Amino acid sequence: MFNKILIANRGEIACRVMETAQKMGLACVAVYSDADAQAKHVQMADEAVHIGGAAPAESYLKGDVIIQVALQSGAQGIHPGYGFLSENPDFVEAVEAAGLTFIGPSAQAIRQMGLKDAAKALMEEAGVPVVPGYHGDNQDAAHLAGEAASIGYPVLIKAVAGGGGKGMRLVERPEDFSAALDSARGEAKTAFGNDAVLVEKFVTKPRHIEVQIFGDGTHAVHLFERDCSLQRRHQKVIEEAPAPGMTDEMRAAMGQAGVRAAEAIGYKGAGTVEFVVDASDGLRPDRFWFMEMNTRLQVEHPVTEAITGVDLVEWQLRVAAGESLPKQQSELEINGHAFEARLYAEDVPKGFLPATGTLTHLRFPPECRADSGVRSGDTISPWYDPMIAKVVVHGPTRAVALESLHRALRRTEVAGTVTNLAFLGALTRHNGFAAGDVDTGLIGRDLDDLVQETPASKASSVAAAMTALGLTETGPETGITLWGSLHRAVQLIREGEIIDLDVQVEGPDRQVWTIGSDRLDVLRQGEGWVINEQLMPNVAVAGSRITVFDDYGQVFEMVDPLDRDASAAGDTNVIEAPMPGLVKAVFATAGQAVKEGDRLAILEAMKMEHSLLAARDGVVAEVLADAGAQVEAGAALVRLDDA
Repeated sequence: MFNKILIANRGEIACRVMETAQKMGLACVAVYSDADAQAKHVQMADEAVHIGGAAPAESYLKGDVIIQVALQSGAQGIHPGYGFLSENPDFVEAVEAAGLTFIGPSAQAIRQMGLKDAAKALMEEAGVPVVPGYHGDNQDAAHLAGEAASIGYPVLIKAVAGGGGKGMRLVERPEDFSAALDSARGEAKTAFGNDAVLVEKFVTKPRHIEVQIFGDGTHAVHLFERDCSLQRRHQKVIEEAPAPGMTDEMRAAMGQAGVRAAEAIGYKGAGTVEFVVDASDGLRPDRFWFMEMNTRLQVEHPVTEAITGVDLVEWQLRVAAGESLPKQQSELEINGHAFEARLYAEDVPKGFLPATGTLTHLRFPPECRADSGVRSGDTISPWYDPMIAKVVVHGPTRAVALESLHRALRRTEVAGTVTNLAFLGALTRHNGFAAGDVDTGLIGRDLDDLVQETPASKASSVAAAMTALGLTETGPETGITLWGSLHRAVQLIREGEIIDLDVQVEGPDRQVWTIGSDRLDVLRQGEGWVINEQLMPNVAVAGSRITVFDDYGQVFEMVDPLDRDASAAGDTNVIEAPMPGLVKAVFATAGQAVKEGDRLAILEAMKMEHSLLAARDGVVAEVLADAGAQVEAGAALVRLDDA
């Protein structure tokens, strides 16, 4: 076994690997960029080394620098986590050439599965069912369009070197193929440096079910399946294990296919074989097809750990150190059900727009497992994926586990940035999902219902107002004035709306609040307050912003009575960058007439492309940024005049 390892990653995965490695007695070396100098993974490590600038290309993708740090620190192995260099075969070869152990599969296995077209051909040879499609070398646009017509619409264009939904476009009509192909190629070139694509049949009621496999280089076992069908933009939102509706016959067939795939390439370590399943007629063993193999640990691995009792990181370390597989197939079994919800800093109503900001408050309930790379006070950086945490629960049945997830999300407290917490909570109450009737199109079909804004409760407004006026901490003389009880008024803003409240403080333990025609009695009970017979929710304050942790977090702004512009509307004349990023393209020119919704520019940020649209009809007065410019959040890019 190793004595010391280096973790070539950041965030929650670096913290996750350290937890197991340090528990096993291994020392851990962290690497960090300028943006991560005070990050959680840096603080957890036994030692940490700075490796470069904030951009991944200047730090976490510099394999030669990372290998040199490992050698200088005395580390014997490098754990890649996921993302960054985890599936880079050249990095694997460089690690091994330096006399170090790569804690993962061989470079050859990664290459064999790295290109989707070659992987599918290999899987066909191994007897693994594959999706009908074109995976050839001819990348001529006309040829690809012809292949799409032969396969039959709808089809999916996918980057050959892709992953995470990048370089992927759904095409439902022949006339849309050319534009979708150009868009997929452009995104693939940016993300992977390779604009080659393949074309596949799109399954109309698809489920995304994947099999966790683990190999020792010769033999492999599977640790059952995960269902990852709840997706948006082809990226997973909530994962679960085992898959709902799974039969013993299909589980055996999928598990065997996963093992065949792993053994066909002499796979060593943890990997995931992903399948698309046609769920239009239930789960049948002749209705699943190989999509791709991820040659690394997956983000959603905790749900597999929860139902099997296996620590997959420990298995990775043991097998990489030369030990045999810790368990054989007959020793593995499923216990209960588990869910994982991915908590992100993102604005769901604005198209899941990634967000930045400082986490002024972050707390998870004790009954869940929360894998996180950030803490209260940390900043969500524009340089990296905006994940805050993975919230994981386990229960004896799917229904119990889903209720536990719902409860855990309601009790999760996040302040300082917009998040998808309420969206995740709405999914746990979706009737179809609760019944296990799920497919990859569920979120898209029901998005309007899932993102409905709920008005703040009167109790939440009172909790915010009490905090704003300093009336949560009271003493014997609170509320007493020379002539009688104290009367105060306060204004709050929520979602652009002004809320007027009045309070009559009748003593240290009693307040009477009025909102419009409603009256709420507030009484102290023990150390806390009760508002209309309900316990006052927790509250966090940062500057003028008050977050009340009720209904996934309600955010209020305190109104300064001297600030007359507190509720002023935004300027629709200026199109601004919603976050720091690279101006990838500009389509607007001075004098051009535009309609509301026209695409004026593309901003590349947080590993994704974001279209910036005209907020109204008008004429382009000025173009204020050129393609290739790096801009800050709020930077003016295009200015409009009236038509």
